[in-house]
Amino acid sequence: MQNAAVPELAHTHARPVHWLATAAAMAGVVALAGWLQPEAAKASQGAPGARVAAAPAPDTAAVVYPLQCGSVGTRVASRATGDLDGDGSPETVAVVHCRAGSGTPPSGIYVLTRPAVKGAPPRLVATLADPREKLSVLGLAVQDGAVTATLLGYSSASVPRCCPDQEQKAKWRWQGGKFVRSTQSPAPSI
Repeated sequence: MQNAAVPELAHTHARPVHWLATAAAMAGVVALAGWLQPEAAKASQGAPGARVAAAPAPDTAAVVYPLQCGSVGTRVASRATGDLDGDGSPETVAVVHCRAGSGTPPSGIYVLTRPAVKGAPPRLVATLADPREKLSVLGLAVQDGAVTATLLGYSSASVPRCCPDQEQKAKWRWQGGKFVRSTQSPAPSI
């Protein structure tokens, strides 16, 4: 006896043709998935103890630095590389200043990392010393995940730009998602 409230619907009964159509559709999906495979992995497992070549450090020549140098352009005075944030890839630290015919133009210290998109230029991710501080930089190094440099400055505007009279040893280390600067006790004036 059928319930009068729910009439019998023709499309609720599976017929063999429905099962065949479903099976054919599923077979097509499986075949297509087998045909559309991702590219083969290019990494290979080396011999035990073998080192995998690290990605190259970012190229300082491929970056536009935030300096106002007019037509004279910028000059990368020194660079150092190393893994600063512990991700296994090297960063590049660059000391950059405007090209100058004479005098001592102020320098900036910049941290470069790999591009976010393959083929793009390296990314400038931090400014450790801003050229507006009017400092010169000597002895840039990256060691044990820290950046160290000697910063030369001026005690007053009357000190000639050729001859800095203050010196400070500075160290930057990646901590808590940013570079934290520490300094050694101030050196006597030079």
